[in-house]
Amino acid sequence: MPDRAKKPYEILLQEAGCSTGVIAHCRAVTECALAYAKGNPEINFSLVETGAMLHDIGRGSTHAIDHAQRGADLLREQGFPEDVARIVECHTGAGLTADECTLLGLIPRDCVPATMEEKIVTHADNLVAGHRRTTIEESIGSAFHLPRKARKRMYRLALEVELLCGRKG
Repeated sequence: MPDRAKKPYEILLQEAGCSTGVIAHCRAVTECALAYAKGNPEINFSLVETGAMLHDIGRGSTHAIDHAQRGADLLREQGFPEDVARIVECHTGAGLTADECTLLGLIPRDCVPATMEEKIVTHADNLVAGHRRTTIEESIGSAFHLPRKARKRMYRLALEVELLCGRKG
């Protein structure tokens, strides 16, 4: 990883323009995500930690729905591995298809989480509102800005992560 990637995550978030609230949210999402990843040798714990801490780095420049794509592009420009950028790019709701991205005015990319690391971080983000834990039902209820299919994917993603990683408190 480049030298920039070796900096503490919170410094990277600050340098990107993220507020203390966004940084607190990233810490809470990381704690939740690591609880799901813990003890599963098939999951790259370090990747989950990095992706979770940096998932909202794009919020340093926008709080709009394009923050995920902007954050992923920023990490790519800084030389981060593609698997970290993909976690950032795919974390919105339960990800967005290229067609859904187009409908939302985003770059038409497939941003649906595919790896377990991507799915864990996405699910953890859905379970944290600000820095407070919430339920998947509350999260889906507040995701009115996402297409209906994307909200349904959020629920299916929650079931998958809970089944494969076990319910984590």
